Amino acid sequence: MFLPQFIISMLLFMVLFFGIAFIINMLLKTSWLMSVCYPFIVIIMIDNVATIDYFTHPKETFKALGHRLVSLTIPDIIVLCTGFLGTIISAVVIKMLRSRGYQMF
Repeated sequence: MFLPQFIISMLLFMVLFFGIAFIINMLLKTSWLMSVCYPFIVIIMIDNVATIDYFTHPKETFKALGHRLVSLTIPDIIVLCTGFLGTIISAVVIKMLRSRGYQMF
């Protein structure tokens, strides 16, 4: 992965998940919901199996997921972590706005 592509990917994931988390936190009046759900979203993005397979064939599916997680490269892990950072920043911003009197929906 080239350096400009890596930096743009990090910025894109952070802004994307900040925006999604901000909207979800605003509509559902929670602060940390998206930060809790983020690992499940990452699993859905990483694995190549249908979600129903986790219930019908759990042993094989979780084994395949483990192999996919181990095969992630350092840049992939950093990009995914910046997405998680975006959800955390969103929760902090929502809490700050609410403490200052702004009511979202």
